[in-house]
Amino acid sequence: MKISLKSIPHIASKISIDLNKSGVATMTRGLEPVAQEAEKILIHNVRQEMALEDKAAEICDDNEEEIEFMLADERQLFFMIKKKLAPEFGVILNYEERYSDIAHKILDELYEEDLIHFDVTENRIKNIIYNSITSFIAEASEIDDAVMDKIRTYKKKYIPGTDEFDILHEKLYREELLKRGME
Repeated sequence: MKISLKSIPHIASKISIDLNKSGVATMTRGLEPVAQEAEKILIHNVRQEMALEDKAAEICDDNEEEIEFMLADERQLFFMIKKKLAPEFGVILNYEERYSDIAHKILDELYEEDLIHFDVTENRIKNIIYNSITSFIAEASEIDDAVMDKIRTYKKKYIPGTDEFDILHEKLYREELLKRGME
């Protein structure tokens, strides 16, 4: 599953909390700087993929007539273009490999910025970061379902996409994260 820009602060927060709870890492300046560094790396990675998708969409749009003439599957063609351009944009399409790479980059940055100390192998710390990312993603749809169920129980009907809905959704999402110890 893809990481969205909206979920990045929550993932970064989970990474810092999980590292702190692990008992194998010591935060030199607290949780917030660790979360901020993780957030920077995650945002950069998501924006790289967004740029890649924009370029692939642009290529599809530029060749729309040919695609229709050949009766090609536009979604499949989009993915093939994305796959071809991925190395140029520095994007790993396999999610396991991608999250492992992100975890390694976060670990490197935390170490370089002297935000974390540990007496175990780097791989163990990287695995904590990787597991934070993947477990958040696994729970994200479950959390979203719980939030949507709560919103549906309200007397007032909220329309998805409106500012009012987005504010309520974010508030309930944060509450659900807190309840699960992820924020």
